[in-house]
Amino acid sequence: MEFEFLTPLNKNFVEELNGFSNQQLGSKVVFHTKDAFPSIEKINIAIIGVLDNRGDKSAIYDVDLDFIRKQLYGMYPGNWHASIADLGDIMAGERIEDTYFALRKVVATLIKNKVIPIVIGGSQDLTYALYRAYDDLEQMVNLVAIDNKFDFGKEDEAILASSYLTKIIIDEPNNLFNYCNIGYQTYYNPQEEIDLIEKLFFDAYRLGEISNNIALAEPVFRDADIVSLDLNSVKSADSGNFVSFEPNGFDGKEICALSRYAGISDKVSMFGVFNHGNSAQESKLIAQIIWYFIEGYHYRSNEYPFGSRESYIKFIVPIEEETLIFYKSDKTDRWWIEIPFVVNGNNKLKRNTLLPCSYEEYLGACNQELPERWWKALRKNIV
Repeated sequence: MEFEFLTPLNKNFVEELNGFSNQQLGSKVVFHTKDAFPSIEKINIAIIGVLDNRGDKSAIYDVDLDFIRKQLYGMYPGNWHASIADLGDIMAGERIEDTYFALRKVVATLIKNKVIPIVIGGSQDLTYALYRAYDDLEQMVNLVAIDNKFDFGKEDEAILASSYLTKIIIDEPNNLFNYCNIGYQTYYNPQEEIDLIEKLFFDAYRLGEISNNIALAEPVFRDADIVSLDLNSVKSADSGNFVSFEPNGFDGKEICALSRYAGISDKVSMFGVFNHGNSAQESKLIAQIIWYFIEGYHYRSNEYPFGSRESYIKFIVPIEEETLIFYKSDKTDRWWIEIPFVVNGNNKLKRNTLLPCSYEEYLGACNQELPERWWKALRKNIV
């Protein structure tokens, strides 16, 4: 049983959480205790801790998630309908590969049961285990990382928080359809890696782009399966992490807005928060990030790929030698663009026939500008 990898929350700790008022979130969450395990069939969101940060060579503290939980469960929920459970922690295995295996098995079982795992790490290399959890589902995976770096590394290097992306790209089975980085800072990334992102038809947005117009990120999350958030993408003045000091990055309001975008996406089925430094200030921010993800989940509208195109307004835009087809939801006013499906023997790509986009991209097409993300997705489909 996969859930045997999960260690229950300490009895005294749960009793402390149960002391919160019945209006606070802690009274509305079902906890994994020594005496009882939550019924998976009755929950929508599962919170899991992973007490392993060996992938971060700069980490100087053991992972401690108690203060994050106290902060989160002491908050007041909105008018939420989601059933939430805290399934406890995955302990560090004898080898880091043992931790990956346990995490992969747990989250794979959850997503098969249509439960969204919120994983609190640990180091960001745990994203590799989240990605591998989709192997049995036989689907292509879109990964979005909120990070100041791309996390490439050498091919023969061990998986680290700073190099896990290389392992995802190289290892078989290769189910990665798209990777998008949100918030990279150019001076942390070699030009060769920035060029490689372009060569692989991946997407990347600089910190300044998103900070100037945070709505640019919304269509990206709408097409994501996994969202992996590196706390180093937040400036230390807002995170309180002065161990690995970051003078620049997202502020607290921006990172919570991005988390809400991730939660509101109908397609996101896994969310992870990694590389934190155990400070009380950062724990409070992490709790708010998770709160906003759950808040976003409450406002999911079950549109594409779950809804029918019949409830969309269709727009046809001739441009150069192409005819672009846009769809606008009459429910949320959100936009999609159609990607012509090319028969290339890879049936797993069939579900990527509509790509989320923005109203600005539609206006650009009307001015004869091809949307860059549409072109990249089309190239991946053909190649």
